[in-house]
Amino acid sequence: MDHKQKMALARRTKPALRASVFGGFKLFALDGSEVTISNRRARAILAMLCLAPDEALDRNYLSKLFWPGRFETQARASLRQCLLDIGKLFRSMNCDLLDVSRSSVSLKALAIQIDLGDLEAALAEENFGEASELLTSIGAKPLLDQMNFDEKFDDWLKLRRHETEQRLQVAVTTALSALKKSDKLADHVRLLNAWSLRSPDSNPIFNRKRGKVRIAVLPFKSSANPDDQGFFADGIVDELITAFGQVPQLLVAGRTSSFQFKDSRQNSAEIANALNVSYLLGGSVQRQEEQVRIDVGLIDAETGFESWSYSFDGSLDDIFAARANVAQAVTNGLSEALNLQGHQPKTRTLTTNREAYGLYLQGRALTIRAIGDGVLPTAIELLEKALEIDPDFAECWTALAEAEINMTVFTPCIDRLERCEKAAGFAQRALELSPEQAHARIVLAFHKWTQNDIVGALDLAFEAYRIEPNNPDIVNRVGSFLLYCGLCREALPYIEASIDQDPVNGRSYAILCGVHLNLGNIDAAIDAGQRMVDLGFPSIWLAAATAIGGDNNLAVQQYQKTKLLMNTVIFAPAGSTPMEPDAMDAYWLMAAKGLWSGEDQDRKSYCMVLEMLHATLHDPCDSTIVLPAIWMGDAQMVFKTLGKQITPANFFGFMSLWTDAEPINQVRLHPDFMDFAQRIGMVAAWEKYGWPDLLPKPPTMK
Repeated sequence: MDHKQKMALARRTKPALRASVFGGFKLFALDGSEVTISNRRARAILAMLCLAPDEALDRNYLSKLFWPGRFETQARASLRQCLLDIGKLFRSMNCDLLDVSRSSVSLKALAIQIDLGDLEAALAEENFGEASELLTSIGAKPLLDQMNFDEKFDDWLKLRRHETEQRLQVAVTTALSALKKSDKLADHVRLLNAWSLRSPDSNPIFNRKRGKVRIAVLPFKSSANPDDQGFFADGIVDELITAFGQVPQLLVAGRTSSFQFKDSRQNSAEIANALNVSYLLGGSVQRQEEQVRIDVGLIDAETGFESWSYSFDGSLDDIFAARANVAQAVTNGLSEALNLQGHQPKTRTLTTNREAYGLYLQGRALTIRAIGDGVLPTAIELLEKALEIDPDFAECWTALAEAEINMTVFTPCIDRLERCEKAAGFAQRALELSPEQAHARIVLAFHKWTQNDIVGALDLAFEAYRIEPNNPDIVNRVGSFLLYCGLCREALPYIEASIDQDPVNGRSYAILCGVHLNLGNIDAAIDAGQRMVDLGFPSIWLAAATAIGGDNNLAVQQYQKTKLLMNTVIFAPAGSTPMEPDAMDAYWLMAAKGLWSGEDQDRKSYCMVLEMLHATLHDPCDSTIVLPAIWMGDAQMVFKTLGKQITPANFFGFMSLWTDAEPINQVRLHPDFMDFAQRIGMVAAWEKYGWPDLLPKPPTMK
């Protein structure tokens, strides 16, 4: 019987003892009680045997290892007595554990079940769901942690740890390869994330920065016709960001962060520091009627000097037709200047029509901006005009889909579901024209959430990540979706990676604040919330972190400050009449106290207001109801809103369900919570991608 067969048989026979070698060594009886072994040497010998259960340990070696200062006869006698004591202890438990001969000692076959053996058996049997769960529970715990004797024992343990980790690495790598070949994306992602907790270097999201040159493409200065408004220059920047993102040795700052420095007066060192990059690529576009000159320069952030430059002169038609060639020329020149391996960017599916392209650039810029009176309706109008000119413009269909989704999130529209349905249709059209449209998959994922198909949403997000693993927006969405499902440890590296690459994107800090709150990292959550506020976003998550950290009075003050962003960053609920200033002040004070004063009466009063809003608002599932209901632990209101209809405007509230604090816990601990989770498709997502730490898998679902 080989090693794999023994492991599988041991799992089926349910031995009388169970051992854990990950973390501190522990032994358990069948009833779950821990078996205490007071003799340090006896405990260490058992640990050694459990770490190598198929091997016999030489008695002479053991006597010298644990009794090095004694004569050989004395040392062997001490070992003999130690083994007798071990045998006596376990015989009293009706367990025959050791197989002892004159020369060696080993574990009896099938006498003990070991967590390491369980993991290796699960991998060998291709039970990848169980393997992922075991790896997640094991995490980064060292083998036989805090077991120390002397230098010789440490050497033995170091060697055994290395051999075991190498064996696990091979088994997991083999499993991941098999899952990838069979196109089992969800199982692959789940196992990779679980293994990453133990071996971070195995996951690209953990080591994506290593050996890469960090660079930001800044908005180009534009000297153009008044009707151009710099959109042509922005188009060149977009082309370069996309091209650089395909170079394996480059890590490119996100567009959102780079464009924060448009027309900035800060010097190159300050901008590079804010964007966490070593190089800045800047440039200008000078246009006089139909003639265009493009100048590009690479600036070393450390010295402030330009280390490489490039120029292109020609007519607007020449440059428009040669956009891909310009991007390739700049990429080649940059690679040579930075001693990088050359790379041929993939050809993007853009239009050949200049007018359609100009309309697309203007519409996309407004879509990304999102916030402002009439911004998104104008964006949609421009993109629709572009598609009238060129209906096969795939990226424009994706941009139109994103604009419709942004309408449902950033404006008080009353037709959210209809717009989301339209957006899904536009995204599907984009994919029909160009299957590599990653952002189109994210739009479809939003739509899946509204259809209670969370598994489908996660599948699409990971597929988008496969296509564009270096796009911080895509990386952020993967992390966000995992967070909404309560998979906080798995979400954190994705969120951190997106912020590392796009560090001036305020939305990301709300997600980071949420994931740290859920992991119990209160100080880190407060820091992320404050950074979000500094970037001009609402202070509601900062208030949540502050209150959970224990300062209720300050949290109330912070939450009230959100009213300053009314009608700018945030808007009143759809169909509601704007409040008078005095009424708004009173409402925000009541809301702040209801959420974060810690007083039960304040909470009850605000819950009553939510009931009234739920009965009167045009959208009874509006985020102004959903998020406070979660934070106040109003389980029935959560079930009546998110349980009835998830929308792109309210589903971000899911991330707050997983904060282990009162009164938020009252939602998750409510007896109807699992029925709610089943109804909205969350349980199906857990079955495929793993169960949250705060919600152990029920025995009936194992």
